Amino acid sequence: MTIECASLFCNAQTVQSPDGNLKVVVHTGSQPSFSISYKGREVLPVSSLGVIRRDQSFAAGLQLDDVSEPEVIKDTYQMLTGKRMNCSNTGTQRIFKFSNSNHQHLNIVFRTYNDGVAFRYEFPDHSDSLVNVTGESTTYLLPDSTSRWMQPYTPAYEDFYSLNNNGAGSKDHEWGLPALYKVKNDSTWVLISEANMSEYNCGARLNNKEKPNEYVVTYPGARDSFKQVGVMTPLPWTSQWHTFIIGPLRNIVSSTLITDVSAPNKLKETDWIRPGAVSWIYWAYNHGSKDYKRTVEYIDFAKEMGWPYALIDWEWDVMTNGGNISDAIRYAASKGVKVLLWYNSGTSWLGATPADRLLDADKRRKEFTWLKEMGVSGIKVDFFAGDEQDMNKYYIELLKDAASYHLMVNFHGATVPRGWARTYPNLMTTEAVYGAEWYNNLPVLTDKAARHNTTLPFTRNVVGSMDYTPVTFSNSQHPHITSFGHELALSVVFESGFQHFADKPSSYDSLPPVPKDFLKHVPVTWDDTQLLDGYPGEKVVIARRKGKVWYIGGLNGKDTTQDLVINLDRIKKGKATLQIIMDGKDDHSFNVKNVSYTGKETLSIKCLPRGGFVAVVR
Repeated sequence: MTIECASLFCNAQTVQSPDGNLKVVVHTGSQPSFSISYKGREVLPVSSLGVIRRDQSFAAGLQLDDVSEPEVIKDTYQMLTGKRMNCSNTGTQRIFKFSNSNHQHLNIVFRTYNDGVAFRYEFPDHSDSLVNVTGESTTYLLPDSTSRWMQPYTPAYEDFYSLNNNGAGSKDHEWGLPALYKVKNDSTWVLISEANMSEYNCGARLNNKEKPNEYVVTYPGARDSFKQVGVMTPLPWTSQWHTFIIGPLRNIVSSTLITDVSAPNKLKETDWIRPGAVSWIYWAYNHGSKDYKRTVEYIDFAKEMGWPYALIDWEWDVMTNGGNISDAIRYAASKGVKVLLWYNSGTSWLGATPADRLLDADKRRKEFTWLKEMGVSGIKVDFFAGDEQDMNKYYIELLKDAASYHLMVNFHGATVPRGWARTYPNLMTTEAVYGAEWYNNLPVLTDKAARHNTTLPFTRNVVGSMDYTPVTFSNSQHPHITSFGHELALSVVFESGFQHFADKPSSYDSLPPVPKDFLKHVPVTWDDTQLLDGYPGEKVVIARRKGKVWYIGGLNGKDTTQDLVINLDRIKKGKATLQIIMDGKDDHSFNVKNVSYTGKETLSIKCLPRGGFVAVVR
């Protein structure tokens, strides 16, 4: 139907969340736009919408043809990794149908949930010939002086989410997702990202080159080995979901919006998928797994700690000093330890081997056949080339093929998670973070780690499992000055389906019995996640539940002492007992306390500069 109505009606369509707190106003003039309010206050000013194809534009000059009635969207599903196992969501959806001057059609689908907003573009017309979607005119407008935590864009998403108030800090004016900002003079926060990527999408970034407070959703340009701009697709076509998680910080941290709007699980069987803790060889020696005897040392340590996995890193194809890779895999099996194996994706860094076994589909399936025969449980694939459509397709092909051979997957040097862990639950974790590995490369992390570690729970780790490779007590190439209590807390604060513990066995063996025992038993999968306290770059206290037991991790991001507060009312009513492992007299020692909680008092933990604690609540 074609809408004929007063301009006020046409220009002010709304989509409201079930609880009434979030409202999207879609302005449906010739240049569509939208704004978002939360509890009656504007959190995203009027921002432009539209898509650009090489053959024609779907931005300015559009006519509104139809608007669907509000539809309730309900969904329940289970995750094998992430913030909670059982997930549910309810949202309101409306579809806005436009046509351009060539009578070609564009749908814009909006969904408003209690914790956020998502929208996507659709070309509903059918065509067997490919069209080139080159970009969007989507632009997010932030008020001047808005506090924002955004990471300058790099293909590996390995930079810092530094606080700025004026949109500066990226020399190319490009910012990677997710992007966090705080609404000025308010306690409301917004995390911008995207979800549900298919083979016909590419990863977008934000660009504020023209105006510092206007962020344009930008598709990748051509690169040397891939000349295409944007995506080539048959019609109909659907974009990724553009997402906004909105509310107080506790809403940001606990939200599952990224997986809520992603495609359901496509794997028929998942009982072979088992997240777990991993011993990891690279960090301590800044080298791979060429040395058989050292590889065996890490397998033995995984056995000692009760960790199910050992990762055998790069150079395993040239392993010497007493055995080869087949010997190492057989040795691990004899100890009841499962092996994960590193691969170069084949797109770059060809000096790190093995480098050429996965990019070609036939070679990949031959390699996966061998891995299945040897009993290997998963792969870590490293050094991807960017966010272009060919890489997006490659990620998905890897996940599909790996699932066919019952292989779990860890993506490194890769794009940020965009919901694939729901669609392909054999994806255990993704790097896409400036993690502990950087202690090996530059001295920068030494001074920035505490502030960085208290920013990641509100940014990168919100959107998916994060392979930071945490919990190091010794030093690698460059020292860390976070306390031992801080490092121990990373095992709870950072969520990852494969949690790679990065330090050497001798370092863990030197720990006192209580913290060492904690690392033997701390879960890597959770039934619930709640933020108890925090502020980006300053502090974070996160509680995660496994069964009936809550694990709490607290980090001090400051260079001064700070008291971190545990408010158990948010997670547990009535009496409880707590074992707290906190900073000791100095940053290389622990203090262990057993506390009886009556159900009334607030617990305060004194943390050293860059310190931290863990607590187990029963």
